[in-house]
Amino acid sequence: MRKIFIWALVASLAGFLFGFDTVVISGADKKLQTLWNSSDAFHGTVVMGMALWGTVIGAIFGGIPTNRIGRKNTLLWIGILFFFSAIGSALANGPYVFAAFRFVGGLGVGASTIAAPAYISEIAPAKDRGKLVAFYQFNIVLGILIAFLSNYLLRNVGENSWRWMMGVQAFPSFIYSVLIFSIPKSPRWLLSKNRDEEAKSVLQRMGLEADFEEMKKDIDADNANAALANDSIFLKKYRTPLILAFLIAFFNQLSGINAFLYYSNRIFQEAGLGESTALLSSIGIGVVNLVFTLLGVFLIDRLGRKILMYIGSVGYIISLTLVAMAFFLHWQGIMVPVFLFLFIAAHAIGQGAVIWVFISEIFPNHLRASGQAFGSTTHWILAAIIPSLIPFLFSTIGAGVVFLFFAIMMVFQLFFVAFLMPETKGISLEELSKKLIKN
Repeated sequence: MRKIFIWALVASLAGFLFGFDTVVISGADKKLQTLWNSSDAFHGTVVMGMALWGTVIGAIFGGIPTNRIGRKNTLLWIGILFFFSAIGSALANGPYVFAAFRFVGGLGVGASTIAAPAYISEIAPAKDRGKLVAFYQFNIVLGILIAFLSNYLLRNVGENSWRWMMGVQAFPSFIYSVLIFSIPKSPRWLLSKNRDEEAKSVLQRMGLEADFEEMKKDIDADNANAALANDSIFLKKYRTPLILAFLIAFFNQLSGINAFLYYSNRIFQEAGLGESTALLSSIGIGVVNLVFTLLGVFLIDRLGRKILMYIGSVGYIISLTLVAMAFFLHWQGIMVPVFLFLFIAAHAIGQGAVIWVFISEIFPNHLRASGQAFGSTTHWILAAIIPSLIPFLFSTIGAGVVFLFFAIMMVFQLFFVAFLMPETKGISLEELSKKLIKN
């Protein structure tokens, strides 16, 4: 189990780069808009939003290398993409070059949401799968916290402090890429490619060689069915996992989480905080996110996925309603940060802990990467659209209306959890496939 824990931890470090890359831009947000004299629309859609569109492309096509060259090799290429994105963004001399390198980093983010959860779910024992896959989410929020802290520490290094903010990610990207060489290939992926001896060797290292015959039998049957039916996740029999993946990803972004993470400093300044106080509040967001993600990781295999989603949904509704009221009633000072800390806590223990675990569990082995790609694409298309609109929406309809809309959407998420979402705790991946697929 110790080896599996270490391998899962190394693979989950892709989440650290994901979180760092997503949030580091918040420290450079207003500096870049002023430097390049960009309109709100151009700044939101090109300078800030291009990484998210890269993420969409990475999510759409990330299933291809994850299936063809394997989970491990895809994870290595993800580290290389992050490394070059960090260097290029830091050295960019204009908004289009900057956006192009941010797009490259976005490719890494999108692909990581497929390859990392798929890899971890395939090496993890059923009883610990939720916890081990949730390491990916833990590393996302750790990356977010470190990015907020890095931005704060680098804010006064000079006129071009934004270059240091963007470039520092090259260091963890390099370290991660080196560490990936230490993990084995997924035994389930190896079996799906008929590389039985390699799969048996990995299972022996995991202490699970006794599971080889049963795992091979299930995966051979899975592959045979796929070959006969020319399988696709869009066939009628996979309607249930497809709808579940779509809805959990849809509601994840309709909470407003990525809009908030990208524009945390702007939101705090809209609420009347100064720039330095806003940056410090952003660090507070990172700390709350980390603490409640740890709680979610601890509870996900104990309470189950549905209970955490219930807790998160209720927390979303309360916190987002309070944030909307704060903007409508012009509450100033510490009120908005406190309500947003509650929002982040609700996200971390609910959607944050559950989404990548849940999507990695509900599709059969031969379609897992495709299913991950579908769920991730839904997630990232919305994650690209919503933050891109935030500067425009704040300046037109106002922050209060935006947060009220997010609160209403979380009421619908609560209905989804109550009436549609199944519990997947403690069930093997093969058993889940049999339960969710309607032949």
